[in-house]
Amino acid sequence: MNELDVLHVFCGGDGRHGNALGVVRDPRAFPDQASRQALAAELGFSETVFVDDPERGVVDIYTPGLRLPFAGHPLVGAAWLLDLEAVNPPAGEVWVRQDGEFTWITARAEWAPPRRLEQYASAAEVDALPAPPPGEGWLYAWAWQDEAAGRVRARAFPRRDDGIVEDEATGAAALLLTERLGRALNITQGRGSQILTAPGPDGTIEIGGRVRLAIPVPVASTRR
Repeated sequence: MNELDVLHVFCGGDGRHGNALGVVRDPRAFPDQASRQALAAELGFSETVFVDDPERGVVDIYTPGLRLPFAGHPLVGAAWLLDLEAVNPPAGEVWVRQDGEFTWITARAEWAPPRRLEQYASAAEVDALPAPPPGEGWLYAWAWQDEAAGRVRARAFPRRDDGIVEDEATGAAALLLTERLGRALNITQGRGSQILTAPGPDGTIEIGGRVRLAIPVPVASTRR
C-alpha cells in the first residue's frame, strides 16, 4: 500500500481553495502508462503526478483521461512538496524558485496544451457562466477585474468526458493568457484560487502560487 500526498495548489490568500493534486512519490506499483492512467481516473483529481526520480524531479502527469507533457499546478505542487530547484516533465526542464509563501516555476507557452481563451465584458459575466458552458473544447473564460493593476477573474472548463466539469486553478491556461496579454497577471480563478504570472525577458513566463498539504492517504496498486 502506497501513500498518496494530496496537495491544494494556487490557494487563496486565506489558504483556502486551490486545485487538488495527487502526488505518488513511490510509483513502483504503477510501472506503466496504463496503470497510472487507471489510478488517475480512479482518484478523479484534475491531475495526478508520479515522481519517477525525486532527486532530478522527473515527473509523469495524468488527468483522469490522458497523459500530459506539461501542466502548471502539478509542477508547482510537486516542486513545493519535493523542495526542488527544477522539475522535469516530458515537455522539458522547468526551473523553480521559492519566494516567501509562493512557489514559482518558469515555463514556455508552447509547452501548454491548446486552450480557447475567451474574454468577457465583466467579472460578473464570468461568474454567471453555467458549468460547463455550452460548446466543445477546453474553455478559459476571463475578464478584467482591474486592468490597470493586471487583476483578472477567470474560470476554466475542460469540456471533455472525464468527470472534471470545472478546473479550480489552471496554470497552463494562465501561461497562455499571460503570453497573449504580454504582462504580469494576478488571476482569481474558480471559487477563490490565486495564480500569479510574470513574463521573463527570454520568452519564458513564471507562474506562482501557494501550496498546502492535505493528510496523506493510502492508495492500493491498480488492479489489472
